[in-house]
Amino acid sequence: MQRWRGLEDIPQDWGRSVVTIGSYDGVHRGHQLIIRHAVNRARELGVPAVVVTFDPHPSEVVRPGSHPPLLAPHHRRAELMADLGVDAVLILPFTTEFSKLSPADFVVKVLVDKLHAKAVVEGPNFRFGHKAAGNVEFLATQGKTYDFEVEVVDLYVTGEAGGGEPFSSTLTRRLVGEGDVEGAAEILGRPHRVEGVVVRGAQRGRELGFPTANVETLPHTAIPADGVYAGWLHAQGEVMPAAISVGTNPQFEGTERTVEAYAIDRVGLDLYGLHVAVDFLAFVRGQAKFDTLDALLEQMGQDVKRCRELVAAADGSA
Repeated sequence: MQRWRGLEDIPQDWGRSVVTIGSYDGVHRGHQLIIRHAVNRARELGVPAVVVTFDPHPSEVVRPGSHPPLLAPHHRRAELMADLGVDAVLILPFTTEFSKLSPADFVVKVLVDKLHAKAVVEGPNFRFGHKAAGNVEFLATQGKTYDFEVEVVDLYVTGEAGGGEPFSSTLTRRLVGEGDVEGAAEILGRPHRVEGVVVRGAQRGRELGFPTANVETLPHTAIPADGVYAGWLHAQGEVMPAAISVGTNPQFEGTERTVEAYAIDRVGLDLYGLHVAVDFLAFVRGQAKFDTLDALLEQMGQDVKRCRELVAAADGSA
């Protein structure tokens, strides 16, 4: 799959294509419906399928300080889109100047002049251009002028997550923030993932017999609520069952919020400086401070046992 950053990265000889545009944070099951439709339409027409997305999130430019927690960094979104059959991802730097493009100018500069759109696939509430003035109806009128089709796909999927609310990135972020990683996984179609580089922490886990990978998460990452979770640690191409702690380590008067993963039953792992990923399977318990160190150690042992059982059950059903 080709990855372009900015319009200038698009090959000059790029031909017609099927395009879908959006933030697509998380590439959740609703997003997948739209992207799969775009890919299928591209195959029917014999042209590539292109996803256009933005960096940073448009809200951060339009309303500074309002950047939402991100469910997936751009490289992860690109991997997920490639798995869906997308041929190219265009990341447009979202600047103040770019935010002032009128819907008509956006159509010409991006869809017509650069991507030579043959079809554009969007959800019903798609908005674009300055002050989000463009919608799918306007896009359809532009399509008649510039010779591209517009197809609208209902991206709204519902399930048990969020009490039956339509699946969305906003709902997923809320569930992650509440620690409902199982609900988030229902929307995403996979476990919520947090990525980052393993850094040296206080090394208390090592002293207590539970050495953890202290993950310095990427900026704006959507991090689950404080507590203990079962899940997996991905490192150096290996997937390891893990007990994951999120929080400030109140037992030791900590103040900085951290994500730490203990690779269950693994000895001698040295992951410092490596980029790793942590997948959240299930919430085990909330963050707590114990009366004694022995009480903490006993609870940690119980946590690891429970996490081992949960991951084994999930792996067995995979």
